[in-house]
Amino acid sequence: MAEITLFLREYTKTRRDVGAIAPSSARLCRALTRYMIPSPGRSRAVLEVGPGTGAVTRYIADSLGQLDTLDLIEANPRFATLLQHTYADDPRLRIHTDLIQEHKLASYDTIVCGLPFANFDARTTEEIFDGLLGSLRPGGTLSLFGYMGGDTIRRALADQADRERTRTGLDVLRRILHRHTFRTETVLGNLPPARVHHLTPVNPPGHAERVHPCNCPKTSA
Repeated sequence: MAEITLFLREYTKTRRDVGAIAPSSARLCRALTRYMIPSPGRSRAVLEVGPGTGAVTRYIADSLGQLDTLDLIEANPRFATLLQHTYADDPRLRIHTDLIQEHKLASYDTIVCGLPFANFDARTTEEIFDGLLGSLRPGGTLSLFGYMGGDTIRRALADQADRERTRTGLDVLRRILHRHTFRTETVLGNLPPARVHHLTPVNPPGHAERVHPCNCPKTSA
């Protein structure tokens, strides 16, 4: 209950940074951690970006082996403090309080991302994905989610400047998803319902990539 109270308080104060309106449901957590595949005899490096109060973190931590590590990057200092208290006795977890764009990333087998991409401009979205996809080891996966219909509601409530920023940011997001997504899941058992996208890096072409209109489903994060 204390976690939900903190989540709602932070959402009210900094809704652009938090993005979500409620902690992730069990079904959404399972979908986001679907590619947390055990690897006996080999350590795995996992990254969660934007863990919030730790709803997804619990699922990740439960699947870690003794040799595995989990880095958590949380920009909200109150969420980070909660996570530090929760996992103070688990040496596998390392918690960092900064923006993902300002953090020097290691190499990871699995990345789970809970950032609200629908709140970001185009440049920020590109910078974040460049860093995340570039830090994946061969065969690694990046899983993230967006709320169904969230961008439509956001545009209806925004002023002209925010609508344009949202539009350009989402155009970049859809282009990245179109290029790198190998699986998309719909999770109805969440508030609100969500789509989970699983990505893997695609080798860049030998020439500059032309930008084509993307017919991906309307997506927000």
